[in-house]
Amino acid sequence: MPKVTEEYIAGKKKRITDAAYEMCLRKTVSTVTMQDIIDRTGLSQGGIYRFYKDIDEIFADMIRQMRERVSIKGKIDEILEQKDELPPREITNLLFAMLADFMESELMGIEKIDFELSVLAMNMPQRIEKIMGGLPEVGNMEYLTRRTMEYFREQAARGRIRPSVNAEELFAFISSAYDGIQMTCIVNNCYRQERNPLADLYQPRVLLKTLARTVNNLIGADGEDEEDSL
Repeated sequence: MPKVTEEYIAGKKKRITDAAYEMCLRKTVSTVTMQDIIDRTGLSQGGIYRFYKDIDEIFADMIRQMRERVSIKGKIDEILEQKDELPPREITNLLFAMLADFMESELMGIEKIDFELSVLAMNMPQRIEKIMGGLPEVGNMEYLTRRTMEYFREQAARGRIRPSVNAEELFAFISSAYDGIQMTCIVNNCYRQERNPLADLYQPRVLLKTLARTVNNLIGADGEDEEDSL
């Protein structure tokens, strides 16, 4: 029997996780089954169970690969490295412009899957703990929250901003607002069939621009909004 190499195993597992990703785009995450993966890959049931014991193990590996493929951590660092050269208002606008780019490019992909995982978490928290619990690194939004909380605290201590709420309250608001924008854009662009009269406004760049202005007001950042920054 020929020796099975690490490259062979990695290739087979990527074939399986790629199939899972494609099925998650076609269906909702909660309805994707092992049979879907079997049908999509053309592998036998035993060929898949050789590498993964269930669908949640596949999802966990799929999410790990998604995080490696589409990371905004470097862009977050790049923006925050300009904190001494740019005014706080402009830093906020750059961060939200970057988020708008990300949401627009991944609305029908990673953002859709992330939203559906959030719904799954409400209905089946044990499954989400199994899927997400073993992931070795923080995701984009967790990293953004940690870095920008540090940034806002530093800017407040230096007197460059005058927040009307504390850092925890600010980020609870930003997180809730971002999740709401994500849900609204996905529902209106991915699921809803009828034409909504506000559809042109239910778009990532429009809503995140308004959120950026709101955050700048909450942190007491001086200056005028840059109209073209988002």
